[in-house]
Amino acid sequence: MFNLANVPRTENVFELDKVSFKYNSTLILRNISLKIPQGRITGILGPNGSGKTTLLKILSGINKPSQGSVFLYNRLLETYSRKDLAKQIAFLEQNNSVSSPFTVREVVEMGRYPWLKPLSSLKARDKEIVNYALQCFDLTAKQDQTIGTMSGGEKQLVSLARAMAQEPQILILDEPTTYLDIGHQSMVMEYLYKWHKEWKTTIIMVIHDLNMLSQYCDHLIVLDNGVFVKDGVREEVLCKELITKTYKANFSVIKHPDSGVPQFLPYFNGRS
Repeated sequence: MFNLANVPRTENVFELDKVSFKYNSTLILRNISLKIPQGRITGILGPNGSGKTTLLKILSGINKPSQGSVFLYNRLLETYSRKDLAKQIAFLEQNNSVSSPFTVREVVEMGRYPWLKPLSSLKARDKEIVNYALQCFDLTAKQDQTIGTMSGGEKQLVSLARAMAQEPQILILDEPTTYLDIGHQSMVMEYLYKWHKEWKTTIIMVIHDLNMLSQYCDHLIVLDNGVFVKDGVREEVLCKELITKTYKANFSVIKHPDSGVPQFLPYFNGRS
């Protein structure tokens, strides 16, 4: 369905060189230098106020660094036009699930706008991609339903289908499972994992649930108080010492009974 031939073949999708970001007089990110690999699921973790959402907005081009440089496929991010960026990156902000009088299909069709000429309508290939996105997220039967009548989990799936219709090479998500029950959390993450596997899409996400990050992310970045702490593969980052120090809380670490990945259990009143 999607044209993978145009995906640049580089080791890293993003490279940040001494990036800082200041909001008014408050320094949110300080001297961040890191690389985000292509074709992986990267999770960004850290306590509240550590700058995770700000970093995502810098990667997506919404915020411009106060200092330093951001490179996308070895090219300065700021040299891309907004339309060209929309062809490369889809960004779903926190609680981004749409609420409007539009139907499911109309919202998913909005994902094709970066590829259309001004005032032009959807062509056959655009409609084919929209149909495929609806099918992937099991929304075909609901395509004529108004968004306002859907549950939070269903709205999130519509947002993801719209992002898929955009044909991004990079998908950036800010807490995509927030406010969802455990069933919808699992469903959303499984859809994302399937999308990543089938189309080699690079996914970068912030999720507060360490155990979910551990299950789905194979590359992790740790921020604390606006400072880059560590990055690496799951086993290098999700160790008891680093997580305890970063979150200033005590945990027991066990292995998931099925996957064997690290899982964290907090201590309560000195007892696990």
